[in-house]
Amino acid sequence: MRMSKMFGRTTKENPADADVVSHQLMIRGAYITQLSAGIYSYLPIAWKTINNICAIIRDEMDKAGGQEVHLPALQPVELWQKSEREAPFGDNLFHLVDRKDHTFVIAPTHEEAVTDLVAQHVQSYRDLPLRLYQIQTKFRDEPRPRAGLIRVREFDMKDLYSFDSTQEGLDAAYNDMVRAYKNIYSRCGLSTILIDADSGAIGGKDSQEFMAVTEIGEDEILVCTSCLYAANVEKAVCIKDRAADEPEKEMEKVATPGMKTIEEVCNFLGADPRNSYKAVFYMADDRFIYVVIRGDLDVNETKLQKVVKCNNLRMATDEEVRAKGIVPGYASPIGDVYHEHEKRGITIVADDSVDLGTNFVAGANEEGYHYKNVNYRRDFVADIMADVANVREGDRCPKCNGTYMVKHGMEVGHVFKLGTKIAEKIGANFTDKDGVAHPIIMGCYGIGVGRLMAAIIEQNHDDKGIIWPVSVAPYKVYLCLLSKDENDEARETADRVYANLINAGIDVLYDDRNEMPGVKFSDADLLGIPFRLTVSQRSLHNGGIEFKARNSDSSEIIAVVNAVSYIQKKLAD
Repeated sequence: MRMSKMFGRTTKENPADADVVSHQLMIRGAYITQLSAGIYSYLPIAWKTINNICAIIRDEMDKAGGQEVHLPALQPVELWQKSEREAPFGDNLFHLVDRKDHTFVIAPTHEEAVTDLVAQHVQSYRDLPLRLYQIQTKFRDEPRPRAGLIRVREFDMKDLYSFDSTQEGLDAAYNDMVRAYKNIYSRCGLSTILIDADSGAIGGKDSQEFMAVTEIGEDEILVCTSCLYAANVEKAVCIKDRAADEPEKEMEKVATPGMKTIEEVCNFLGADPRNSYKAVFYMADDRFIYVVIRGDLDVNETKLQKVVKCNNLRMATDEEVRAKGIVPGYASPIGDVYHEHEKRGITIVADDSVDLGTNFVAGANEEGYHYKNVNYRRDFVADIMADVANVREGDRCPKCNGTYMVKHGMEVGHVFKLGTKIAEKIGANFTDKDGVAHPIIMGCYGIGVGRLMAAIIEQNHDDKGIIWPVSVAPYKVYLCLLSKDENDEARETADRVYANLINAGIDVLYDDRNEMPGVKFSDADLLGIPFRLTVSQRSLHNGGIEFKARNSDSSEIIAVVNAVSYIQKKLAD
């Protein structure tokens, strides 16, 4: 490609609305252009990069037994109602109504469509196992698009779905996909870690995320410094130390005038926050949830939402709290609130920390008063007890007793063991060797392609621009001509080298523009092409063409006749 003919122009200045490096560099390098919030056009140089990434993905999916399909993005809403996933996706799900007043969903993912497809074609266990994948555009009504391609409303995704007749088959498919994903990231020049994750609206029993560690990542990852176990903060668990453990004492009401926070009350009473109960109130769909958790801990809302099995979770307002007969700031899970909680429509959820110790401080449900020596089981019992606490840096790993450290990461892949839930809803069954019908056991495995490209840039750049790994680079060579003469030796040489590289099957971007050398070198660095060849009268006088790798500060002169073979060797290396 001659740069004088290439669509898109580079710019020097960072766009005002771009706050992460990948977004800045893709805009400046004319890789992407925004059409609307969270919606981007890929320019030719970006699309070449995306296709190179997709080629790696397809190769690894095919090696893992995948068969490529293409599923409809437009799907009848009844299919999502049948799977009971329309509500969990909530406002993220795009809907439209056709001229016949039929409602459709614009797919954010394709479990429903692929399961319906398999239900029509699979009958016997002999038709399984099956692994189907696609690379297709998805749509999610993201409320806060940000960071270029990292959080968008329209995106390209590779999604593979496995279908098996046994749990062992699902486990094998899952392990094959994990290996394939590791190969993909390695081939793309991306460093990732595999962490335990929450399944979210996709569902399923087990799931793991591949995280690219980067400071701009929105996800907090807890990594054990000893055994390197890692989990998303939404999924992580830890060893919770017991609070003070002594014989149970008689409950005592004490005045705490004007003191509402755990810190204020504990300081006033000389108590350790670990020996106090914190009250936090939520609305889970239309249910009122009273969460009791130890005072030194915070509620993890993702864990809580999973425990109470709701689609929408939000903090309750003071008005909603008072309407249940609870005094904000002095709330208590004991007394009338406890004895009448079912009558008042209150569900009490306790973090398992409330039973790790004795004689806790808790609210008296009366303005200006708290209780000392409150004890779980004796004074109240929760409707649900579960781990609903956030894990923090310094907490202890349950696998090895080591300590957690916090890293920030960007999700670049997610793998799920779905089980039979969606197959049961859609009616995707197989008959075993005895003719008995069973629901097909499923897994799903996704990679956001545009986000993957952004993650590669986040891990491969410097202050001058992108540094593409050779495997995904849109062009392998940036051929830079430094001459304004239409007929001099430098131009003739550059034209000849350009033709020879193309004939050798090497992707080359030929900067034949009438620009100053500084502009060309800056664009070469910005675009991130792995190898730069510079042809000028000076280089020819010095013996040939100047070669420089993008990730190196040094350069060398190579003979013109050796240019193609030299590049081929560098690419092979």
